[in-house]
Amino acid sequence: MRMLLGLSFAVAAAALQPAVAQQPARPEIIHREVVTGMPRGERQEVLVMTATIAPGQATVFHTHRFPVTVFMLEGAFTLEMEGHEPVTIRAGQSLVEPPQVRMTGYNHSTTEPIRLGIFYVGDPGTPFLDPIH
Repeated sequence: MRMLLGLSFAVAAAALQPAVAQQPARPEIIHREVVTGMPRGERQEVLVMTATIAPGQATVFHTHRFPVTVFMLEGAFTLEMEGHEPVTIRAGQSLVEPPQVRMTGYNHSTTEPIRLGIFYVGDPGTPFLDPIH
């Protein structure tokens, strides 16, 4: 009886497997935000980048000409923007950096580097950032 019951479960599991495998892949929305300041020309350049920020390291003080989307892959990233409260995002979270706002990003960890994905759409040849001196 036990063997028959075990065999029944195995057959049922095998029968269900193809149905699950045939489900279409669907994206999961991580972040949705309406933004202003996108390029308006007939052509845009899309940059997809990754960055690693060492423990205790910061980005340069800078602005962007167009919105930048950041997606955290590992660790925690803190962004300080003029006129805004600091924002910290962790792995699996994202944020949009607004254009023409002075900002600096930090890895406040003393032991772990962070990795993030960066998505930027701009006029062709536009620098990713403008350092502020």
